[in-house]
Amino acid sequence: METLIQKYNVPGPRYTSYPTVPYWDTDFDYPHWEQTFKTAYHQNREQGLSLYLHLPFCESMCTFCGCHKRITKNHAVEHPYVQAVLKEWRLYCRLFDEKPLVRELHLGGGTPTFFSPKNLEDLINGIFSLAQKSSDCDLSFEGHPNNTTREHLQKLYDLGFRRVSFGVQDYSDRVQQAINRVQPYSNVARVTIWARDIGYTSVGHDIIFGLPLQGVEDVVDTIEKTRTLRPDRIAFYSYAHVPWIKGNGQRGFKDDDIPKDGEKKILYEIGKKLLELHGYVEIGMDHFALPSDALYAAFRSGTLHRNFMGYGTSQTKMLIGLGVSAIGDSWQAFAQNTKDLEDYHQLLEWDRLPVVKGHLLTPEDVAIRGYILDLMCRFQTTLTDSLPLSQQKEIVEALRPMEADGLLSIENDTVFVTESGRGFVRNICMAFDLRMKRRLPGTQLFSMTV
Repeated sequence: METLIQKYNVPGPRYTSYPTVPYWDTDFDYPHWEQTFKTAYHQNREQGLSLYLHLPFCESMCTFCGCHKRITKNHAVEHPYVQAVLKEWRLYCRLFDEKPLVRELHLGGGTPTFFSPKNLEDLINGIFSLAQKSSDCDLSFEGHPNNTTREHLQKLYDLGFRRVSFGVQDYSDRVQQAINRVQPYSNVARVTIWARDIGYTSVGHDIIFGLPLQGVEDVVDTIEKTRTLRPDRIAFYSYAHVPWIKGNGQRGFKDDDIPKDGEKKILYEIGKKLLELHGYVEIGMDHFALPSDALYAAFRSGTLHRNFMGYGTSQTKMLIGLGVSAIGDSWQAFAQNTKDLEDYHQLLEWDRLPVVKGHLLTPEDVAIRGYILDLMCRFQTTLTDSLPLSQQKEIVEALRPMEADGLLSIENDTVFVTESGRGFVRNICMAFDLRMKRRLPGTQLFSMTV
């Protein structure tokens, strides 16, 4: 295992999209996005939309976090931001000739529970005043255990939310101090119990391995404490150390404090073993679920889906990202909003969508996107004639060394990820990444794959 880690621990994307953002086209602008989205909507209108609402504010900086956020204790920013997001939504709704059908909505951040229950209510009611909510609409949000109140949980439940995820990361005092995310077990237990009492059907916890100063005993202790609360879903993912992108936000500790290579892989293997011992099933890269959870059912039936919001059960091809830095997806194109909060407000004042970059997918992109989604969601994919034979051969040649190392098997053009290969899914996906192969980065763009 140590040899494999040394061989495959290289910089690599997490493939929340293909192509990955550094390989998007540079000549894309918001009129392109409006047109492609409008066309795609009319082709998929019966399927409905997914909505991602990015709420960027946090009261303090967590030094492990790679998400786009604005640090402030000034809650006066809430109302203007809600109004801006609703303005953006109205601009989208002008592209439709009917109230669009929404099948999925997720509040992410930042810290969604930075916002008051009243402002969240105004936001959600404003969204659905211009849309139809499907009878099986999946509404979810991310809650901070330190500031999520019972009122938050009750108000969002009354609005139709049935899923919530809480960021745990690690219960070790020294790790929490290093990442500036201090929250005792009692806070996580309190909000988890409240959510269950109110009636949420799926409660998730996020746990990170590879954090600074984290050791085996910390991962074991965190998972044992997690077991006592038995969340329905667990995201158990690798800390991505990318200070060259995030600047000083990820410099609250020394590089030497971060577990390296084999040491980090041990944290993953022990954590995975404990989760499976406690009844959790690995359903995708970095994600585990109890057999009673809908995510497990989707994995078993082959209907698991993954987009910029993460894993889900909705099969919608169209995603609208609302809010600063949010990313949208029409299946044939991607678009990202400006990351600058002031620019976001200004562009909306000018009655234009705040999209500043994006990418139109080529037929090759669409084919490779499908292969990578299959690997991420089903741990297998089948090469088809959607790619020329020469490109299929190129991919297979790149996969052969991994097959020899026992990470996958290839049978009649179908690639199967083995049990030991699941921790290397990002590497396997890289074999399909023709764009990156054609233009290898001159500097490190991505976190390490292990």
